[in-house]
Amino acid sequence: MTIIIDHVGLKVADFELSRAFYREALATLGIDLLDDFAIGRDRHAGFGKERPTFWIGTGRDGLSGAHICFAAASRAEVNAFYSVALSMGGRDNGAPGVRAHYHPNYYSAFVFDPDGHNIEAVCHAAE
Repeated sequence: MTIIIDHVGLKVADFELSRAFYREALATLGIDLLDDFAIGRDRHAGFGKERPTFWIGTGRDGLSGAHICFAAASRAEVNAFYSVALSMGGRDNGAPGVRAHYHPNYYSAFVFDPDGHNIEAVCHAAE
């Protein structure tokens, strides 16, 4: 089986309320709260079975609440995704690089698509 979607994130209006809601509701499916952190003023909570694959978070005004992350087989694919996305009209939302706050080998890049959706490519493999 080939995975093309690595994880999904949603913007929520009341982070604490939504975190509690998803923690309890998803627990019935064997899905746990696995990560909870802040980056600046933004809060994030990740749910999953082995690793977080469903995320909720606070958002920035004026941007879409949608976040889609596509799985990449290599860091070179992440770099290519970023370059091509920018060349096709995407806007930078995070150049390729390691995001150690997720885990030591989390290598990703973020772009806003033409409609403002936050699109990411990630490779979990070590360099």
